[in-house]
Amino acid sequence: MDILVIGGGGREHAIVMKLADSPKVDKIYCAPGNGGISKYAECFDVSATDIEGVVALAERLKPDMVAVAPDDPLVLGMVDALQAKGFKTFGPRANAAIIEGSKVFSKELMKKYGIPTAAYEVFTDSESAIKYLKEQNSYPAVIKADGLALGKGVILAQNEEEAVQAVHEMIDELKFGKSSARIVIEEYLTGPEVSVLSFTDGKTVVPMISSMDHKRALDGDEGLNTGGMGTVAPNPYYTDEIAAECMEKIFKPTIEAMNAEGRTFEGCLYFGLMLTPKGSKVIEYNCRFGDPETQVVLPMLDTDLAEIFEAIYEHRLGDLNIRWKSGSCTCVVMASGGYPLSYPKGLEISGLDDKGQVEGAFVYHAGTKLSADGKFLTNGGRVLGVTCTALTLAEALRRSYDAVSRISWENVHYRHDIGQRALKADTDPLGLHYKDDMEDYIESNGVYLRQ
Repeated sequence: MDILVIGGGGREHAIVMKLADSPKVDKIYCAPGNGGISKYAECFDVSATDIEGVVALAERLKPDMVAVAPDDPLVLGMVDALQAKGFKTFGPRANAAIIEGSKVFSKELMKKYGIPTAAYEVFTDSESAIKYLKEQNSYPAVIKADGLALGKGVILAQNEEEAVQAVHEMIDELKFGKSSARIVIEEYLTGPEVSVLSFTDGKTVVPMISSMDHKRALDGDEGLNTGGMGTVAPNPYYTDEIAAECMEKIFKPTIEAMNAEGRTFEGCLYFGLMLTPKGSKVIEYNCRFGDPETQVVLPMLDTDLAEIFEAIYEHRLGDLNIRWKSGSCTCVVMASGGYPLSYPKGLEISGLDDKGQVEGAFVYHAGTKLSADGKFLTNGGRVLGVTCTALTLAEALRRSYDAVSRISWENVHYRHDIGQRALKADTDPLGLHYKDDMEDYIESNGVYLRQ
């Protein structure tokens, strides 16, 4: 097989490397790719959102499959356009990708089909939204832009002032463009967060190994929200019992709901979950592989990814036995100083070999480019994802941070506490880090707590 992968970040690098392991795959192309991906796939300077350009590239290259990885082109209908030209694809069509493209759609879907999620209201004018916030008078308040916003369209307002500011910025100032013309205000949930990616062909759903993301920019979960500063897999809070509960109450019902709506989902469906005192609830859906979750999940996959992609396209996922490696995988994201706000580009990265790697780890490139003389330069906010596997989480983390210490560029930024919450899971098995959480939990779920 020749496969064309659409996208140019760390997630796409992880997909490319897992496809490269397949004996079924002969040639890998990527558009647009990045400096690191170019060492393993032939890259083409076509934007991931350029539907006409990607279709034209596919018609020139004639790949056996096109895997569309990012959210924007999926929501815009790239898979639809490729299938119309006769190409096999991996990724949902636009009418299914709306599960991420519109938070209003996904919340209403969950309400209609009884899938557990946070209580919410939808607003299109700031006056009504602010009136609602004042009536509720409950903080933190979760305020979400309806559409795609590069992973930054969720504000956790700690007080009324922050909430009112977020509403004005989203609705009145259109901070995220049309994506924030409508907003969702929902209740704040507590408990451990879990990311569960899943393969599905619209009939069968196969959850992947769980993971834990670290969204905040600074140590101790402080600072601004980012696209993700690091991940670990598996997530120790996600037990076999919770997984079984999620399959019956969330995963299968979501696939069935999308089918009932005439929006059959085929590809990778991401479930962002909160393990609350009142059971597991959906925080969000994504219509694609998460980033940087993919960088710790795919290294643990022990089944041919190309074979899975084919099975999904041919609606025979149920025939596969998808296997996972034992142990743990960790990814520490190295970012440009100033991320997620403003940051420079074009800084030379030292410590990488000619493949953009460091011995003892695998470095997924998220925002890099090659200079004319073959040096790796920064070209984004999140630059590298330094990933290691080991039999234990502690050892995988040690290896990742050892590799991180050997890579540098001017004003490099990364968190020093990736995975620390996971390491504490044995002493805090319910993820209740705060006294108020524990009191609420005992009051509402005393029986479950004893179990």
